[in-house]
Amino acid sequence: MLRVHFTGSDLANVRLARRPDPLWEIVCSLCRLQTREGALAFGPWRRMVGGRVRQGRAARDVASALSSLVPRAAYFPDFLTPPLEGGTHGLRTGIDRVLATPRRRLRRELSLLSATGGRPWAGAELARGEVTALAALGANLRTYHREFMAPVWNRVDAATATDRAWRTRALADGGTRALLDSLRPMAVWEPPVLTVDYPVERDLFLEGRGLLLVPSYFCWRRPITLADSDLRPVLIYPVDKAPSPPAASPTSLTRLLGPTRAALLHETAALTCATTSELAGAAGVSVPSASQQLAVLREGGLIASHRDGKRVLHAATPLGRRLLGDG
Repeated sequence: MLRVHFTGSDLANVRLARRPDPLWEIVCSLCRLQTREGALAFGPWRRMVGGRVRQGRAARDVASALSSLVPRAAYFPDFLTPPLEGGTHGLRTGIDRVLATPRRRLRRELSLLSATGGRPWAGAELARGEVTALAALGANLRTYHREFMAPVWNRVDAATATDRAWRTRALADGGTRALLDSLRPMAVWEPPVLTVDYPVERDLFLEGRGLLLVPSYFCWRRPITLADSDLRPVLIYPVDKAPSPPAASPTSLTRLLGPTRAALLHETAALTCATTSELAGAAGVSVPSASQQLAVLREGGLIASHRDGKRVLHAATPLGRRLLGDG
C-alpha cells in the first residue's frame, strides 16, 4: 500500500491535470507492451504496435531501447516523466526537460535501474550525459509517440476527458474531500491519509507541496507515483477504457438511436457531466422519460452514470463521444 499523508496546506493544493501527460502515457504504455494484462482494453493497440514493429527495424529498435529503460519491474527512472507546469502538457516541452536532466541525477537513477536488474540501453553513455546518447533518447521518444501513440491519441484524450468530467463535478460539488473520495476503490481517503492500492509498502509525506492528480489511459488497475519522494508529488491513476466504433453522422445517429436518445447523448457530451434533470431540461423531455432513455444509453456503453447521494450524474463515455464524431 501507498499512504499519502496530507497537511492542511496540501488539501488546499490538490490539483487535477487538464490533459493527459504524453510522457507518462509513453512510460505506462511501455509497461503494457511487456504484459498481456488488459487484453480487451489494450489488445487492439498491442496488435497495431506488433504490426509496425514487424514491418520496420526502426520501430523495433525504438521499442526495444525504451523498454530497457522501463522494464517490467518495480522501478523505472523518474527523469523520464518530468513535471509539466502551468498545464503545458506538450510532448516537445516534456522531451526538452528529459534531456535537460542533470548528469548527477542521470547517474543516480540509471544506477538504481541497473541495481534492480535492468539493462538500460546506452546505459553508460546516457549516465554520463553524452550528447549523442541524449539526442538518441529524444529521437526515440519522438518516434515512439509518432508511431505508437499518435494513432490512438484521440482515444486517450476522450477517455481522460470523461474522467476529468467526473472529478471536476465532484470537486465543484463537494470540494477536495469529494474529489479524493471519487478515487475509490483504487484509493481510500481517510483524513489525513489517502491509502492507495500499490505493489509495495510506502509512505509519501506531501509536507505542503500538494498533489497533482493525472488521469492516464495506459495506466492499468492501480495508481503509480514517482520513486523519489523529494520530487514534486504526483499520482497517476487509470481511467475507464472503452472500445471505439466508427463515427456516425447526426442523421444516421438519430436513425440509429431515435431522436430522444440522440438528443440526450448530444447533451450529455455537451454538458460534460450532468444530472438527469439537467439533461431532461436541455433535451426538452420529462425527467422520467430522460431517466428511461439514459438507462438504455448506459446499457449500450454510450454514457456512464455515477450515483452521488440522491442524484445521478451522467457523462458520455469515449464510445459515446466517438459515435458523435467527437475526436
